[in-house]
Amino acid sequence: MDLNFAVLIDGDNIPSAYVKEMMEEIAKYGNPTIKRIYGDWTNPRLGKWKNVLLENAITPIQQYGYTAGKNATDSAMIIDAMDILYSGKVSGFCLVSSDSDFTRLATRLREAGMQVFGIGEKKTPNPFIVACDKFIYIEILKGQSEEGDSADTARSKTASKSSIDKITSKEIKWISNTIEDVADDDGWAFLGDVGGLLQKKQPNFDARNYGFQKLTPLISSISNFEVERREDSKGRKKLIYVKIRENQRQRSKK
Repeated sequence: MDLNFAVLIDGDNIPSAYVKEMMEEIAKYGNPTIKRIYGDWTNPRLGKWKNVLLENAITPIQQYGYTAGKNATDSAMIIDAMDILYSGKVSGFCLVSSDSDFTRLATRLREAGMQVFGIGEKKTPNPFIVACDKFIYIEILKGQSEEGDSADTARSKTASKSSIDKITSKEIKWISNTIEDVADDDGWAFLGDVGGLLQKKQPNFDARNYGFQKLTPLISSISNFEVERREDSKGRKKLIYVKIRENQRQRSKK
């Protein structure tokens, strides 16, 4: 059963160019029944949002900037989030912002049993990221959009690579530890369990950060790991299992 989501967007702190991609991403996890964006719509700087809001049925919420240098949008978004929480109409929230001021809100919503997804730029402070169940970088969606729409393949690939992180020994060690956490006595771990635990440990973990659409090709690209495909008991689908190669296991113990 899909989750009913409230999507709350900080219009002062997020670019408008990839809202369509954001909404498509959110739809993978649930049904966005409430869609609101907050900002001072008397400010010409937000004028570029107009067509985007109409195309995606997002309701603009007016919030005047009462004091220079203070962001009144944050307060309005937080108050609305709590009103929606107590209405009982949704089972999850998607907070779209790169602002750490929403860290306490994300924590409070999760304390109330809500699923909380965050979407923001890579500059988003870590406290807000780890306060969410899952955090998705806009740069990932930006890269996918450029790959799908650009007629110039070479230019598209260059733009996409600029937002791709490299897999370092730190990430490999982290994945190895997670495999060991859920592995059976023979060292094999069901990849679905590995992915779930990786997400719990680090909400912004996403294979797309490293240039892979799914976890399986990401793991397969790392020589430290061995991947095995098995049929389920009914022979209807393949189950993916992963194991740390023996030579790598022995090396890590030295």
